[in-house]
Amino acid sequence: MTNRSIERKILLFDKLIEKVENLKQQGKVVVQTHGVFDLIHPGIIKHLNMSKREGDVLIVTVIKDKDVRKGPGRPIFPENYRVENVAALEQVDFTCLVDDETPFECIQRIKPDVFSKGRSHKRRAQDLGIYEKNLEKEKKFYFGQGRICETGGISFSSSRIINNFLDVYPEETRKFLQDFSEKYSFDYIMEKVDELKKMKILLLGDGIIDEYHYVATMGKSSKANLVVNKYLTHEIFAGGVFAIANHIAGLCEEIQLVTVLGREDTREDFILNSLKPNVRSQFFYREDGPTIVKKRYIHSYLNQKLFEINYLEDAFINNRIEMEIIKYLESEIENYDLVLISDFGHGFITEKIFSIIEKHSKTFGINTQTNGANVGYNLITKYHNPNYVCLDELEIRLAAQEKFTDIKDVIKKISKSINSDYLIATLGKGGSIGINRKGETNRTPIFSSKVIDTVGAGDAFFAYTAPCFAIGHPLDLVSFIGNAVGALAVQIVGNKKSVEKYELLDFVHTILK
Repeated sequence: MTNRSIERKILLFDKLIEKVENLKQQGKVVVQTHGVFDLIHPGIIKHLNMSKREGDVLIVTVIKDKDVRKGPGRPIFPENYRVENVAALEQVDFTCLVDDETPFECIQRIKPDVFSKGRSHKRRAQDLGIYEKNLEKEKKFYFGQGRICETGGISFSSSRIINNFLDVYPEETRKFLQDFSEKYSFDYIMEKVDELKKMKILLLGDGIIDEYHYVATMGKSSKANLVVNKYLTHEIFAGGVFAIANHIAGLCEEIQLVTVLGREDTREDFILNSLKPNVRSQFFYREDGPTIVKKRYIHSYLNQKLFEINYLEDAFINNRIEMEIIKYLESEIENYDLVLISDFGHGFITEKIFSIIEKHSKTFGINTQTNGANVGYNLITKYHNPNYVCLDELEIRLAAQEKFTDIKDVIKKISKSINSDYLIATLGKGGSIGINRKGETNRTPIFSSKVIDTVGAGDAFFAYTAPCFAIGHPLDLVSFIGNAVGALAVQIVGNKKSVEKYELLDFVHTILK
């Protein structure tokens, strides 16, 4: 097949929709299949052959790089190569790169007569326990429009081939995963994650609106020592404790969020629209400042943050609001299995509020964050007797005032000083390290291979690991789940979306093969 023939098969998304409409008007039966198509192996060829026989025209939608979340090092080949490989196959009539942030959205818009799924897709979904759920979603999309077919034949797994023949991880990590998979099966891990569903969580912390403003650098000003940038576009996300609530809401059915908004420009409608349906919210309002907004200015081409501006009042809330919150907590706190504090150091968690949590909660966990607005002033050492603590390396070194000491000795020192049951520190490329009350430590390597944005990754780690700890999961499993969630979270721009339970299980399923 010539290059020109291949290029003619590759369409833009809108053109593909038009093409399908025209073909259907001509009486042609259009079949669509959808996926990553990273490796073209015999199972893929078999699937495409069988799909082609379902109609007159076969179209293949290929998921863009940014929406591939199948595990470390995926995709192996960039999107342009993958779509060209697909177009080069004689079974394929047309192909297109598509977004897949919302699964099945492209199928809903293209409206083929037949949607063809492979056996490996079905088996993977069944392994993950999401097959029936996905099938119901697909049926909903296809009701009155078309039908779904599932191809059989030889089944190969791209993930298994990649894990076995390509060195996605260093040898130390591969050895860790081999040992871990012998100790814990995927089914066991899935069962443990499912156990979290019935937990009732009370979450307190600073709510933050994250704004990402994308710019292009124009040049240096002739009148001042500054670089001039041109505004291009922007995105707004619900960050801080709002993002943590959404992460937890994917795991647990019942979550109560408590936070403080500014009376001036509350952004309440945006916040409520951004929270998942199973997050109930209780807002209190401070008169002396706005709802916290953090604007980050980002070089659009290089994807580098240039500078940040915070709109906030970070003094402690006044006595009136403090008493309202305490009264609320005294009436509610005993109804929850776990209380979580996410303290960004912006004036919400006072000493009296913490005292109520410490006194009345069944189990409580804390995350004290260091950021540009509070460096050196928001340390875990202001708390005591927590059941669970989650920090990053900088936060725990600042708390210990130990810049160079071995991190293992640092966490021992802090764990003892605050009297925690379990303390875990994320170490960036070093993975994570945890220590329990007996002084036993557990190290887990990093699982991420692609980093887009680290903002929000610590929040996702805390949101997933705290409930795992509280329900009594083995500590090495808690760390393993945390690092897997972290690997997924760093592929998300800011808090654009939460890490979903099915994504976690999909990732775990992949790396334990």
